[in-house]
Amino acid sequence: MARFLITSAIPYINGIKHLGNLIGSQLPADLYARYLRGRGNEVMFLCATDEHGTPAELAAAKADKPVAEYCADMYAVQADIAKRFGLSFDYFGRSSSDQNRKLTQHFAGKLDEAGLIREVSEKQVYSNADGRFLPDRYIEGTCPNCGYDRARGDQCENCTKQLDPTDLIEPRSAISGSTDLEVRETKHLYLRQSAMKDQLDAWIDSKTDWPILTTSIAKKWLHDGDGLQDRGITRDLDWGVPVKKGDQDWPGMEGKVFYVWFDAPIEYIACAKEWADASGKPDAEWERWWRIDKGADDVRYVQFMGKDNVPFHTLSFPATILGSGEPWKMVDHLKSFNYLNYDGGQFSTSQGRGVFMDQALELLPAEYWRWWLLSHAPESSDSEFTWENFQQSVNKDLADVLGNFVSRITKFCRSKFGEAVPQDGVYGEREQALIDELTKRVRAYEGHMEAMEVRKSAQELRAIWVAGNEYLQAAAPWSTFKEDPAQAAAQVRLGLNLIRLYAVLSAPFIPDTSARMLSAMNTLDTSWPDDVDAALRALPAGHAFTVPDVLFAKVTDEQREDWQNRFAGTRK
Repeated sequence: MARFLITSAIPYINGIKHLGNLIGSQLPADLYARYLRGRGNEVMFLCATDEHGTPAELAAAKADKPVAEYCADMYAVQADIAKRFGLSFDYFGRSSSDQNRKLTQHFAGKLDEAGLIREVSEKQVYSNADGRFLPDRYIEGTCPNCGYDRARGDQCENCTKQLDPTDLIEPRSAISGSTDLEVRETKHLYLRQSAMKDQLDAWIDSKTDWPILTTSIAKKWLHDGDGLQDRGITRDLDWGVPVKKGDQDWPGMEGKVFYVWFDAPIEYIACAKEWADASGKPDAEWERWWRIDKGADDVRYVQFMGKDNVPFHTLSFPATILGSGEPWKMVDHLKSFNYLNYDGGQFSTSQGRGVFMDQALELLPAEYWRWWLLSHAPESSDSEFTWENFQQSVNKDLADVLGNFVSRITKFCRSKFGEAVPQDGVYGEREQALIDELTKRVRAYEGHMEAMEVRKSAQELRAIWVAGNEYLQAAAPWSTFKEDPAQAAAQVRLGLNLIRLYAVLSAPFIPDTSARMLSAMNTLDTSWPDDVDAALRALPAGHAFTVPDVLFAKVTDEQREDWQNRFAGTRK
């Protein structure tokens, strides 16, 4: 048994995430965690909500709630949706936790001791009406390049030109709309990433098995233009982790908080401490996952995230960990994903375009979405969700291949042999050929899963389902029964054992359906098919079963058209 630490990029607190967010990190991480557990490994799968920063403050103001109350409410919503999607976190934490506050302040103190923090005076826009400094993206005005009247202070989303707030014509606060703005001087702390450039470069070079997407993004940030830049790690905000050196005040930094992108990755570690505290475990229990000097030396740590998060996880967070000089566990493998687009465009939270996680669950059970998203994961390039493709995949893969197989074999057995595994007959050449094929395919499936090749894993799993269907079609026990009932009994026995096998293999992708299949087969045996021949004899003659309800209903043309119209961009 090996030990695996798995983290998914933590979702931001301001609202419910869309399906593109789900497939970009949490869902493939869950697939991998479930697979590893199924193989008997010890797994710690952690995630949390990312709760600090200006977007949280603005979302709370829009909801007319204090920011702490808003975050607590949205945490409950996100945790519930994650649970309903079958995301099997060992703990789902919060970056606003006391554990993360203390650990963030601890790291800042260690980085300062190492000479990796510098103080910088800079000019920033201050809104007198709001009584606060404004981040660039919370200043709006008219773009000097294209005339768009809602350009942000960092970029015009209409013409994509990079901007500074002072470039805007008639700038105003995006919070209050006030034009009473002035430029003031303020001091901030910067992490001296540039001083760690060579160390980070060598560390990334050592990761020879990382996806090209991951290393190419990291290398671009390290070497393009002026190379890796120092990064501001503080903000003039009310909501966040107060700036301290460990448990000591930081002179000149009163009233400031750490930048959300400094404290958010630290929550991966703090989340484990939250898990231990919540369950009354001693610190040694979480430290054995995160401290090399306290038992984490045999842990393999894997991160999952969308490509937009890669720079922070390959450079900034590692700079924090390495710079501390302490023996924390570093990531071993970083699995990154491209974007999932929506029906000819992009998912858009602001425009309500696309399907959001809560809406998806109102339409169909999680299993439909899990299967489609994982089997179309945007690994080597961006991929696109279309309703036609979704309908086709659900109907062909889930309903016609897997669901139909389970229905046919159980109903046929009930009609001819009753609701128990029949005992007559022996497996012959056709059955042995299927066992040989499945043995090769199961080994290939394991290889793809271990390599975190999500699409290839789904393709191989589907091929395993198809092999059973093709066997059933060729063996035709309904015809065999007329001439040789004993041989038909053996064919049915193999078919019923295939259901248990499929349940075990499919559990990482469609866990609820897997549980329904095991329940129908009246078994708790989830042992992995290291020996496929033995696995297809696991349910003995006389073993009782029940015929399950239809596993997957087909998506109709009417449903598809209705949903396509409903989710074209109207969520408020």
